[in-house]
Amino acid sequence: MTTVTILDADTARRRFVAVNFLFWFPTGLSIPVQVLLLTDRGVAVSTIAALFAVHSLTAAGLELPTGGLSDVIGRRTVLAASGLLAVIALTMTALSTATWVFALAMALKGAGRALNSGPAEAWYVDTVHARLGPDADLRDGLSRGSAASSVALALGTVLGGLVPWLLGLGPDLGGRLERATGGFVTPLSVPLLAGAACCVGYVVHVLFALPEPPRPAVTLRAVLADVPRTVAGGIRLTTRDGLVARIMLTTAATGCALGVVELFTPSRAADATGAASSGALLYAGLACAGFCGTAFGNRMAPWAARRVKSGERAVLAGELTALLGLTLLCVTAATGTVALAAVGYVLVYIGLGAISPSLNVFLHRRTDSSGRATALSVQSLALQLAAALTGLVAGALPSGAVAWLPGVAGLAVGVLLWARVRVDRPSEHAPETPLVQRVS
Repeated sequence: MTTVTILDADTARRRFVAVNFLFWFPTGLSIPVQVLLLTDRGVAVSTIAALFAVHSLTAAGLELPTGGLSDVIGRRTVLAASGLLAVIALTMTALSTATWVFALAMALKGAGRALNSGPAEAWYVDTVHARLGPDADLRDGLSRGSAASSVALALGTVLGGLVPWLLGLGPDLGGRLERATGGFVTPLSVPLLAGAACCVGYVVHVLFALPEPPRPAVTLRAVLADVPRTVAGGIRLTTRDGLVARIMLTTAATGCALGVVELFTPSRAADATGAASSGALLYAGLACAGFCGTAFGNRMAPWAARRVKSGERAVLAGELTALLGLTLLCVTAATGTVALAAVGYVLVYIGLGAISPSLNVFLHRRTDSSGRATALSVQSLALQLAAALTGLVAGALPSGAVAWLPGVAGLAVGVLLWARVRVDRPSEHAPETPLVQRVS
C-alpha cells in the first residue's frame, strides 16, 4: 500500500500559494495583448465578443461537473489537466490566424478555468485538516493564496503590456521575429507563448508538489455516476444550509459589482483620455492597481477578523468598503471626476479582496473533503452568473450613473446579508457538516 506523507501546514501553505501564482500569472500576461492580437489578425470586434462568450459559457457550463470530478478522482489530476489545457489554448491563440481555431482555444481555456476552480484550495484545506484537525486556522493560508493570485495578475498584466513595447524598441526586434517565423509569432504573441511556458511549470509543480492520499480505483462508469451525485449534493447544501446560502448570495453580490465595473471601466478610461490607445494604457494601470488592491484586501482579512473580533464583522466591513467604492464610481459617472473614480475603483477591489478569505473559512467549516471542490465550484458559478446577468441589465440601461445602479444594488444586498447576523464566536469553529455523504 502506498503511503503519503502529510505535509506540515507551513509547507502546504507555501505550495498552495505557488500553485495560485503559477496558474494566474499566464492569465495576467494575456490580459493586455489578447484583444489587440485578435484585432491584428483581422478578427472583428463583434467576433471577439463572441469568442469571449465561448470562454465564459464553457467555464460556467463545466463548473459543477469539474468540481464534482475533483471530489471523485482527486485534486492533483484535475489541476494538472487544467494546466495542460491552458498550455494548448495559449499556444493556439498565439500562433493561429483562423477564427475557428481561436474559438476552439477559447473553449479549451474555459474548460481549463473550470477545472482549476476549487481543487487547489480544496487540497490545501484537506491537507491542513489532515495535519491539524478540523479546527485548524485556515484564514491566513487562504488569504495568502488569494493574494498570490492577485499579485500574479498584477505582475503579469504589467509584463504582458511591457514586452511588446520593448520588442518595438531598438533594431526592430519585433519585425525580425515576425519575419523569421513567417508572421506566426508577432510581438503581441510573445506574452501568450511565455504564459504557455509558465503553464508547463505549473503542471510540473502540481504533479510533484501536491501529494494527496491515494483514492480508491474507480471505473469510468463509476465516475460518470458519482460526479452527478456529488454535484446534486452540493446544490442541496446551498438550499438547506442557511450559512452556505448566505455565502453564495454574498458571492453573487460580488459578481454584481464586478459585472458593472469590468463592463464600464474600459470605456470610461478611453473617454477620460480621449483616445482608445491611451485609454487602454490607463485601463491597464487601473487593472494592475485593482489586482494589487485585491491582494492587499486578501492579506488584511486575517487582521480585520482579529480586529473586529469575528469573521462575520470582517465580511461586513469588506462589503461596506466595496459599496463605498462602487458608489463613488456611480457618482463620478455623472460628474466625470477621474481621480475620485480611480479611488472608488481601487476601494471596490480592496473590499472584495477582504471578503473572500473569511467567506471561504465559513464555507470550509460546512463541508468535508468529499464535496469541498464542488462547493467552491457552486460559489464560482454564482459569481459568474451574477456578473453576466448584471452586465446584461446594466448594458441595456442609459449610459451614465444609472447604468451603475444594478451593481450598487447587488452590493447593498450583500451588506444587508451580514448587517443583522448575530455574531456567535464559537460558530466560526463549529464542527464540519458534510457536503455530501462519501460514495462507497
